[in-house]
Amino acid sequence: MRIATLGLLAVLASASAAAAADLDYGYLRGAEDDYAPAPVIDWSGFYVGGHGGYSSAGLGFGNSFQPIVANALRHTAAENEMQASSFLATQSKHVNATTFGALVGYNVQFDDVVFGIEADYTYFGKSASSFDSIGRISNTSDGYLTGVALAGEARTEIKDYGSIRGRLGYAFGPLLPYVTGGVAVGRATVSDTVSIQNYGYDRATYISNLGSANPAVVNHFGYASFDEKNPGTGVVAPGTVYGSTKRVTVGGVALGAGLEFALTSNILLRGEYQYVLFNDFKGHSAEINTVRGGAAVKF
Repeated sequence: MRIATLGLLAVLASASAAAAADLDYGYLRGAEDDYAPAPVIDWSGFYVGGHGGYSSAGLGFGNSFQPIVANALRHTAAENEMQASSFLATQSKHVNATTFGALVGYNVQFDDVVFGIEADYTYFGKSASSFDSIGRISNTSDGYLTGVALAGEARTEIKDYGSIRGRLGYAFGPLLPYVTGGVAVGRATVSDTVSIQNYGYDRATYISNLGSANPAVVNHFGYASFDEKNPGTGVVAPGTVYGSTKRVTVGGVALGAGLEFALTSNILLRGEYQYVLFNDFKGHSAEINTVRGGAAVKF
Protein backbone atom coordinates (compact mmCIF):
# COMPACT_ATOMS: atom_id res chain seq x y z
CA MET A 1 0.00 0.00 0.00
CA ARG A 2 2.77 2.42 0.97
CA ILE A 3 4.58 1.80 -2.29
CA ALA A 4 1.38 2.42 -4.29
CA THR A 5 0.71 5.70 -2.46
CA LEU A 6 4.23 6.99 -3.08
CA GLY A 7 3.95 6.14 -6.73
CA LEU A 8 0.66 8.02 -7.05
CA LEU A 9 2.15 11.14 -5.46
CA ALA A 10 5.11 11.04 -7.82
CA VAL A 11 2.81 10.87 -10.84
CA LEU A 12 0.70 13.83 -9.59
CA ALA A 13 3.82 15.96 -8.97
CA SER A 14 5.11 15.30 -12.45
CA ALA A 15 1.76 16.23 -13.97
CA SER A 16 1.61 19.51 -11.99
CA ALA A 17 5.10 20.52 -13.13
CA ALA A 18 4.22 19.82 -16.74
CA ALA A 19 1.01 21.88 -16.50
CA ALA A 20 2.83 24.78 -14.96
CA ALA A 21 5.37 24.74 -17.75
CA ASP A 22 2.54 25.15 -20.27
CA LEU A 23 1.09 28.31 -18.61
CA ASP A 24 1.93 31.79 -20.10
CA TYR A 25 2.82 34.40 -17.48
CA GLY A 26 3.76 37.11 -20.03
CA TYR A 27 1.07 39.51 -18.74
CA LEU A 28 2.73 39.47 -15.32
CA ARG A 29 6.11 40.36 -16.80
CA GLY A 30 4.50 43.26 -18.66
CA ALA A 31 3.24 44.73 -15.36
CA GLU A 32 6.84 45.19 -14.23
CA ASP A 33 7.22 48.01 -16.79
CA ASP A 34 4.50 50.02 -15.00
CA TYR A 35 6.85 50.47 -12.04
CA ALA A 36 9.89 51.68 -13.93
CA PRO A 37 11.70 54.55 -12.07
CA ALA A 38 10.84 58.12 -13.15
CA PRO A 39 13.47 59.79 -15.32
CA VAL A 40 16.06 61.82 -13.37
CA ILE A 41 16.05 65.57 -14.15
CA ASP A 42 19.46 66.98 -15.03
CA TRP A 43 19.42 70.69 -14.19
CA SER A 44 22.80 71.34 -15.79
CA GLY A 45 22.88 73.35 -18.98
CA PHE A 46 22.15 76.60 -20.73
CA TYR A 47 18.62 78.06 -20.71
CA VAL A 48 16.80 81.11 -22.11
CA GLY A 49 13.29 82.41 -21.45
CA GLY A 50 11.04 85.26 -20.40
CA HIS A 51 9.24 86.57 -17.32
CA GLY A 52 6.35 88.81 -16.36
CA GLY A 53 4.93 90.02 -13.08
CA TYR A 54 3.87 92.83 -10.79
CA SER A 55 6.25 95.39 -9.27
CA SER A 56 5.89 97.91 -6.46
CA ALA A 57 8.56 100.60 -6.29
CA GLY A 58 9.44 103.11 -3.60
CA LEU A 59 11.10 106.21 -5.07
CA GLY A 60 12.98 108.55 -2.76
CA PHE A 61 14.27 112.05 -3.47
CA GLY A 62 16.53 112.69 -0.51
CA ASN A 63 17.93 116.22 -0.20
CA SER A 64 18.00 116.84 -3.96
CA PHE A 65 16.71 120.42 -3.51
CA GLN A 66 19.34 121.49 -1.00
CA PRO A 67 22.40 121.87 -3.27
CA ILE A 68 20.34 123.72 -5.89
CA VAL A 69 19.09 126.33 -3.41
CA ALA A 70 22.43 126.61 -1.62
CA ASN A 71 24.22 127.32 -4.89
CA ALA A 72 21.61 129.80 -6.16
CA LEU A 73 21.58 131.80 -2.88
CA ARG A 74 25.27 131.59 -2.00
CA HIS A 75 26.67 134.75 -0.38
CA THR A 76 23.15 135.99 0.52
CA ALA A 77 21.54 136.58 3.89
CA ALA A 78 18.76 134.19 2.85
CA GLU A 79 21.25 131.34 2.88
CA ASN A 80 23.94 132.48 5.29
CA GLU A 81 21.52 133.50 8.06
CA MET A 82 18.12 132.02 7.19
CA GLN A 83 19.56 128.75 5.79
CA ALA A 84 17.00 128.70 3.01
CA SER A 85 18.47 125.55 1.44
CA SER A 86 17.02 123.52 4.32
CA PHE A 87 13.43 124.76 3.87
CA LEU A 88 12.13 122.33 1.25
CA ALA A 89 11.40 118.70 2.06
CA THR A 90 10.52 115.74 -0.14
CA GLN A 91 8.39 112.69 0.53
CA SER A 92 9.04 109.28 -0.98
CA LYS A 93 6.41 107.99 -3.38
CA HIS A 94 5.18 104.53 -4.35
CA VAL A 95 4.27 103.46 -7.84
CA ASN A 96 3.07 100.09 -9.14
CA ALA A 97 3.56 98.56 -12.56
CA THR A 98 3.19 95.41 -14.61
CA THR A 99 6.71 94.44 -15.63
CA PHE A 100 8.13 91.99 -18.14
CA GLY A 101 11.43 90.96 -19.65
CA ALA A 102 13.83 88.20 -20.62
CA LEU A 103 16.31 85.95 -18.86
CA VAL A 104 19.27 83.74 -19.74
CA GLY A 105 21.39 81.51 -17.54
CA TYR A 106 23.57 78.48 -17.05
CA ASN A 107 23.38 75.79 -14.33
CA VAL A 108 25.85 73.19 -13.08
CA GLN A 109 24.60 70.33 -10.88
CA PHE A 110 26.61 68.41 -8.28
CA ASP A 111 24.50 65.60 -6.83
CA ASP A 112 21.36 67.48 -5.72
CA VAL A 113 23.01 70.89 -5.36
CA VAL A 114 22.64 73.27 -8.33
CA PHE A 115 24.88 76.28 -8.92
CA GLY A 116 24.12 78.79 -11.63
CA ILE A 117 24.54 82.27 -13.02
CA GLU A 118 21.68 84.24 -14.54
CA ALA A 119 21.20 87.57 -16.29
CA ASP A 120 17.81 89.22 -16.74
CA TYR A 121 16.26 92.35 -18.25
CA THR A 122 13.11 94.05 -16.90
CA TYR A 123 11.11 96.88 -18.43
CA PHE A 124 9.57 99.14 -15.76
CA GLY A 125 8.70 102.50 -17.35
CA LYS A 126 7.16 104.34 -14.38
CA SER A 127 7.87 107.65 -12.64
CA ALA A 128 6.84 109.60 -9.54
CA SER A 129 7.45 113.10 -8.21
CA SER A 130 7.47 115.05 -4.97
CA PHE A 131 6.52 118.74 -4.67
CA ASP A 132 6.99 121.23 -1.84
CA SER A 133 6.76 125.00 -1.43
CA ILE A 134 7.46 127.41 1.42
CA GLY A 135 8.05 131.10 2.12
CA ARG A 136 9.86 132.84 4.99
CA ILE A 137 10.56 136.46 5.99
CA SER A 138 13.18 137.49 8.51
CA ASN A 139 15.01 140.58 9.78
CA THR A 140 18.61 139.96 8.84
CA SER A 141 21.82 141.48 10.23
CA ASP A 142 22.24 143.83 7.27
CA GLY A 143 19.15 145.76 8.38
CA TYR A 144 16.98 144.36 5.63
CA LEU A 145 13.64 142.64 5.90
CA THR A 146 14.56 139.64 3.76
CA GLY A 147 12.12 137.25 2.19
CA VAL A 148 12.57 133.99 0.32
CA ALA A 149 9.94 131.82 -1.40
CA LEU A 150 10.73 128.38 -2.80
CA ALA A 151 8.74 125.91 -4.89
CA GLY A 152 10.50 122.68 -5.84
CA GLU A 153 9.67 119.52 -7.73
CA ALA A 154 11.77 116.34 -7.81
CA ARG A 155 10.95 113.55 -10.27
CA THR A 156 12.39 110.10 -10.87
CA GLU A 157 11.64 107.77 -13.77
CA ILE A 158 13.01 104.22 -13.87
CA LYS A 159 12.87 103.14 -17.49
CA ASP A 160 14.35 99.64 -17.23
CA TYR A 161 17.02 97.62 -15.47
CA GLY A 162 18.94 94.38 -15.61
CA SER A 163 20.79 92.18 -13.18
CA ILE A 164 23.51 89.55 -13.11
CA ARG A 165 23.05 87.13 -10.23
CA GLY A 166 24.40 83.92 -8.86
CA ARG A 167 21.92 81.13 -8.05
CA LEU A 168 22.06 78.34 -5.49
CA GLY A 169 19.41 75.64 -5.34
CA TYR A 170 18.69 72.14 -4.11
CA ALA A 171 16.93 69.71 -6.45
CA PHE A 172 14.03 67.57 -5.29
CA GLY A 173 13.45 65.67 -8.51
CA PRO A 174 11.61 68.10 -10.83
CA LEU A 175 11.47 70.84 -8.16
CA LEU A 176 14.28 73.32 -7.57
CA PRO A 177 13.92 75.87 -4.75
CA TYR A 178 16.68 78.47 -4.98
CA VAL A 179 18.06 81.76 -3.72
CA THR A 180 19.79 84.36 -5.83
CA GLY A 181 21.87 87.51 -5.41
CA GLY A 182 24.02 89.86 -7.45
CA VAL A 183 24.26 93.32 -8.96
CA ALA A 184 21.71 95.42 -10.83
CA VAL A 185 22.11 98.23 -13.37
CA GLY A 186 19.30 100.49 -14.55
CA ARG A 187 18.48 103.51 -16.69
CA ALA A 188 16.78 106.45 -15.00
CA THR A 189 15.82 110.05 -15.65
CA VAL A 190 16.02 112.45 -12.70
CA SER A 191 14.70 115.99 -12.63
CA ASP A 192 15.17 118.53 -9.82
CA THR A 193 13.89 122.09 -10.29
CA VAL A 194 13.34 124.90 -7.80
CA SER A 195 11.68 128.27 -8.40
CA ILE A 196 13.39 130.82 -6.12
CA GLN A 197 12.17 134.30 -5.13
CA ASN A 198 14.61 136.24 -2.98
CA TYR A 199 13.60 139.77 -2.10
CA GLY A 200 13.98 142.43 0.58
CA TYR A 201 14.25 146.07 1.45
CA ASP A 202 16.25 148.23 3.83
CA ARG A 203 13.90 148.18 6.76
CA ALA A 204 16.21 150.30 8.94
CA THR A 205 16.14 153.14 6.40
CA TYR A 206 12.38 152.82 5.94
CA ILE A 207 11.80 153.17 9.69
CA SER A 208 14.13 156.16 9.94
CA ASN A 209 12.22 157.81 7.09
CA LEU A 210 8.95 157.72 8.96
CA GLY A 211 8.06 161.34 9.79
CA SER A 212 11.24 162.62 8.12
CA ALA A 213 10.99 165.70 5.90
CA ASN A 214 13.90 164.45 3.76
CA PRO A 215 13.50 160.66 3.48
CA ALA A 216 16.44 158.66 2.18
CA VAL A 217 16.18 156.19 -0.63
CA VAL A 218 15.01 152.79 0.59
CA ASN A 219 17.18 150.24 -1.17
CA HIS A 220 15.45 147.04 -2.21
CA PHE A 221 15.91 143.98 -4.42
CA GLY A 222 13.78 141.21 -5.91
CA TYR A 223 10.66 143.32 -6.52
CA ALA A 224 8.77 143.89 -9.78
CA SER A 225 7.35 147.07 -8.24
CA PHE A 226 8.16 148.78 -4.94
CA ASP A 227 6.64 151.69 -3.00
CA GLU A 228 9.18 153.23 -0.63
CA LYS A 229 6.41 154.77 1.47
CA ASN A 230 4.48 151.52 1.75
CA PRO A 231 6.81 148.56 1.10
CA GLY A 232 4.12 146.08 2.10
CA THR A 233 2.31 146.75 -1.17
CA GLY A 234 5.34 145.81 -3.24
CA VAL A 235 5.01 143.09 -5.89
CA VAL A 236 7.68 140.42 -5.76
CA ALA A 237 9.29 139.53 -9.09
CA PRO A 238 8.52 136.10 -10.57
CA GLY A 239 10.78 133.32 -9.38
CA THR A 240 13.87 132.17 -11.23
CA VAL A 241 13.92 128.44 -11.96
CA TYR A 242 17.10 126.50 -11.21
CA GLY A 243 17.86 122.85 -11.71
CA SER A 244 18.21 120.28 -14.43
CA THR A 245 16.95 117.04 -15.96
CA LYS A 246 19.48 114.25 -16.47
CA ARG A 247 19.55 110.72 -17.80
CA VAL A 248 21.69 108.57 -15.54
CA THR A 249 22.90 104.99 -15.26
CA VAL A 250 22.26 103.65 -11.78
CA GLY A 251 23.77 100.70 -9.94
CA GLY A 252 22.58 98.59 -7.04
CA VAL A 253 21.95 95.10 -5.73
CA ALA A 254 19.44 92.39 -6.65
CA LEU A 255 18.31 89.64 -4.27
CA GLY A 256 15.61 87.03 -4.54
CA ALA A 257 14.26 83.53 -4.10
CA GLY A 258 12.08 81.24 -6.14
CA LEU A 259 10.85 77.78 -7.04
CA GLU A 260 11.50 76.22 -10.44
CA PHE A 261 9.63 73.23 -11.87
CA ALA A 262 10.89 71.05 -14.69
CA LEU A 263 7.78 70.35 -16.73
CA THR A 264 10.00 68.21 -18.95
CA SER A 265 13.77 67.82 -19.08
CA ASN A 266 13.88 70.88 -21.39
CA ILE A 267 10.93 73.07 -20.35
CA LEU A 268 11.23 74.97 -17.05
CA LEU A 269 8.57 76.97 -15.21
CA ARG A 270 9.20 79.24 -12.22
CA GLY A 271 7.77 81.60 -9.64
CA GLU A 272 10.11 84.18 -8.13
CA TYR A 273 10.38 87.15 -5.80
CA GLN A 274 13.03 89.78 -6.58
CA TYR A 275 14.21 92.80 -4.61
CA VAL A 276 16.27 95.51 -6.34
CA LEU A 277 17.81 98.50 -4.55
CA PHE A 278 19.25 101.52 -6.37
CA ASN A 279 20.69 103.87 -3.77
CA ASP A 280 21.77 107.52 -4.03
CA PHE A 281 21.88 108.57 -7.66
CA LYS A 282 21.94 112.38 -7.89
CA GLY A 283 20.26 112.49 -4.47
CA HIS A 284 17.54 110.03 -5.52
CA SER A 285 16.97 106.37 -4.63
CA ALA A 286 14.69 103.52 -5.69
CA GLU A 287 13.76 100.10 -4.35
CA ILE A 288 11.66 97.69 -6.40
CA ASN A 289 9.82 94.62 -5.13
CA THR A 290 8.65 92.22 -7.83
CA VAL A 291 6.63 89.01 -7.82
CA ARG A 292 6.83 87.28 -11.19
CA GLY A 293 6.47 84.06 -13.12
CA GLY A 294 8.63 82.82 -15.94
CA ALA A 295 9.30 80.05 -18.41
CA ALA A 296 12.50 78.90 -20.10
CA VAL A 297 13.83 76.33 -22.52
CA LYS A 298 16.93 74.42 -21.42
CA PHE A 299 19.42 73.16 -23.99
